[in-house]
Amino acid sequence: MDASNLTILELLRAHGAIIEELRRRDIVRSANNPISDLAEILFCRAFGWTRESNSAVGHDATDSSGSRYQIKARRLASSTGSRQLSAIRNLSAEPFDYLAAALFNRDFVIQRAAIIPLAIVKTRVRRSPHTNSDVLHLRDEIWALSEVRDVTEAVRAAFESL
Repeated sequence: MDASNLTILELLRAHGAIIEELRRRDIVRSANNPISDLAEILFCRAFGWTRESNSAVGHDATDSSGSRYQIKARRLASSTGSRQLSAIRNLSAEPFDYLAAALFNRDFVIQRAAIIPLAIVKTRVRRSPHTNSDVLHLRDEIWALSEVRDVTEAVRAAFESL
């Protein structure tokens, strides 16, 4: 799709229409950036997790054994783009057991995905007083940790099934 000839208003209207259609298809749940909702649906499809309602605090899905997953994603606008995930709140209360995280390239293709135990997350975050949250950068070195599961292929397969 070549959008270079569209006006700003036309681009914004197209964005709104696309978000509404993605909502109608149950891919996204809000008018916010769709990458987080997309990641939630992909991880849930890939592993058979139950997606929580928007009101669930601290986690986005649970598996059949009751393990809780917070799901985060980042779309990389360039190969050197920031890999900082959105804020992780109330980490000291242990609101999830695993962080399921994915990196998408600028064309929404899954670059990498992982399931990271909470204990590892706690050792890799940086506190942000400004947002009163913890911040994790999803660097390549995380995949090298023995406790981390590389689930890139499973999440890619879930995307292909949409």
